[in-house]
Amino acid sequence: MSETSPTPASIGAFLTATVPMVRTLRLEYLETTAERAVLALPDDPEYHNHVAGPHAGAMFTLAESASGAVVIGAFADQLGRAVPLPVRAEIGWTKLARGPLTATAVLGRPAAEVVAELDGGSRPEFPVEVSVRREDGAETSHMTIVWTLRPNS
Repeated sequence: MSETSPTPASIGAFLTATVPMVRTLRLEYLETTAERAVLALPDDPEYHNHVAGPHAGAMFTLAESASGAVVIGAFADQLGRAVPLPVRAEIGWTKLARGPLTATAVLGRPAAEVVAELDGGSRPEFPVEVSVRREDGAETSHMTIVWTLRPNS
């Protein structure tokens, strides 16, 4: 990793410092590695919807933030030559969310394949799968977010 790239241990601190929405929702980074990221959204009435659960926008931000953390973990050593950007996302809400939530994100393709495409001169795209769960373990939503590594000009 380059000297300016975050290490897996510092990804949460890096993203908390650089992404204001992470601080606004007080997201907690529970695990950040090159393989997966786990984030928590505390239960806060300030972010509730009309059915007293977390607002869909807060849940989307939780899931997207988890996906970004695993992307940074997997590609931190590429940040000197490419910037990770979300391309598109699809989210489905499956059960009523109440209380604190946890989002777990995993890469949908091996990182080595993505880097090989970048090495070959293309702008690779890759999915990240995110499951958002309540404290009882029930999945409340699932997101697939497609990311790219855009080569620096």
